[in-house]
Amino acid sequence: MHAIVSDEGLPLDDPRALHDADVPEPEPGPLDVLVRVEAVSVNPVDVKKRRSHKAGRGPLIAGYDGAGVVIGTGSDVHGLKEGDEVWWSGDATRPGSNAERQAVDHRIVARKPESATFADAASLPLTALTAWESLFDHLRLNREDHGTMVIVGGAGGVGSILTQLAKRLTALRVIATASRHESEAWALRMGADAVADHRSLVSAVTDLAPDGVDYIFSSYTRGNVEAFAKVLKPFGHVVSIDGTDESLLPLFAKSASMHWEYMFTRSRYGTWDIAEQSRILSAVADLVDRGEVMPTATHYIDDFNADGMREAHRLVESQAMIGKVVVHR
Repeated sequence: MHAIVSDEGLPLDDPRALHDADVPEPEPGPLDVLVRVEAVSVNPVDVKKRRSHKAGRGPLIAGYDGAGVVIGTGSDVHGLKEGDEVWWSGDATRPGSNAERQAVDHRIVARKPESATFADAASLPLTALTAWESLFDHLRLNREDHGTMVIVGGAGGVGSILTQLAKRLTALRVIATASRHESEAWALRMGADAVADHRSLVSAVTDLAPDGVDYIFSSYTRGNVEAFAKVLKPFGHVVSIDGTDESLLPLFAKSASMHWEYMFTRSRYGTWDIAEQSRILSAVADLVDRGEVMPTATHYIDDFNADGMREAHRLVESQAMIGKVVVHR
């Protein structure tokens, strides 16, 4: 089958960084569905995976968001059948969605929103799962929970859907961070109550929340821990999706909690509740179909080949993306 592969972590202008290849078809296991991939989106994790891929490990098929059609099911698959239109964000330890077909554990797959195209659907799974797990698995929030949350990177992929979920499913006040007029406008469109300039994070957030904030969601943690400690209320919470190797000591005096959110934990370790990701995706699909949540695709590339994927990676590498970039057939 056709796939878009990386041979080693090279700059995008090197042909070996991303190229078209003929690879063996995936062999689904008993718990897998075999899906014909119609659209994918590109996330920072795709870029990171491509850059870190070592020569000699064989071709890397990345892609951690997808939407497509089930064309086969394993013997132990329940709830999905051939012909179902589905969406998923895969397993970082298995070949990804940048291919004609992908084998995916059915417990992390759900029917896509009926109202969304494949391209729009592909913009949401990874970011929606990350946002949902942050709000409800880590912070244990519910519809009655008040307080203020700062979303660092409010116009990015995760920030865009996190803002929507927080405003629809909790009573939080949301402050998104942005630094450009376009990203500020997008964050407000997603439902943010206010926008702070992350180039002067402490003063900008303090102006909007003089008494401090209860929660911080961070896509950019390195170099910001001290700033987080300054704006966070005592007993506040930080959820980070990018990790950091710097000291967390500034958070100590406020008895603050640091949470690490890694969307692939359930699939990587086959946790007892791995099927929770299918349930989350089903819940988000319902929200989309009811018009309460909108897909976050802003760039569409109609070229499911190496050239199209290369352009998508360039956009993500620019770190100036608003929303998500989708590559579709």
